[in-house]
Amino acid sequence: MHERERWQLILAQVRQRGVIRVRDLVNATGASSATIRRDLTKLMEMGQINRIHGGIEMREMPEQPHLATRAFGVSQGLNVAKKRAVAAAAAQLCNDGESIILNAGSTMWYMAEFLRQKQLQILTNSFPIAQELIATSNNRIILAGGEVYREQGIILSPFDEDAIQQFTASKMFMSCSSITSMGVIEGDPLVTRSETKLLSRADKLIVVADSSKFEPRGSMVVCKFSRVHTLITDEGAPAELLKHIRDQGVEVIIAQEDMNSTATKKFSVA
Repeated sequence: MHERERWQLILAQVRQRGVIRVRDLVNATGASSATIRRDLTKLMEMGQINRIHGGIEMREMPEQPHLATRAFGVSQGLNVAKKRAVAAAAAQLCNDGESIILNAGSTMWYMAEFLRQKQLQILTNSFPIAQELIATSNNRIILAGGEVYREQGIILSPFDEDAIQQFTASKMFMSCSSITSMGVIEGDPLVTRSETKLLSRADKLIVVADSSKFEPRGSMVVCKFSRVHTLITDEGAPAELLKHIRDQGVEVIIAQEDMNSTATKKFSVA
């Protein structure tokens, strides 16, 4: 288990239990007590936890508005093979020298893996995506300004005029809470507002969503299909809804899972 994975697990355990002992964290992570103590020291330095007699507790912070979306660490572990397949297909649409936008989300985080060898200028409102790309690639990374919502790893600004208004992109790659006949759907108004602002800075919108997203979830329409240039999904997506989407002029790409590589199959625009 990597360091940051242990940190996520430690924080999840202490949120759930309030107070937790070091030996319980050793059992939960499989790491040594020395490793866990080093992790706890770093988390204390970051202001995440307090050491108390017999264990640790969460540090009390001013309450942050709750976002009606899954925590990043939870989403990251769901439908991994499908997310990686559609993420790989999305990365194939990126050309060196382009300026692109990646919105926050676990599928976009998997896409970052396939952008390591690219030479791009990337604007993102995702702290985990920025960390991944800064550590593993030579892409130029620009972060949207605002407050970091730790659970989702998303950066949201309360202001209409901010740094992203000076950025233009050829493509925006966006995941979402769900896709319905109404369009691209999110579950939280703050997230919806952020994505709408990002969308205003891009020429083409490419929606990247595995087949689990084709279930009603959320109630905020980010955009209708008339704004979508391309949808990338997998073979589990419902055929009837895909036909409806193609009928709106959207190109649909089906990413096929493969044991060794990710192949893609394109459907022409209806």
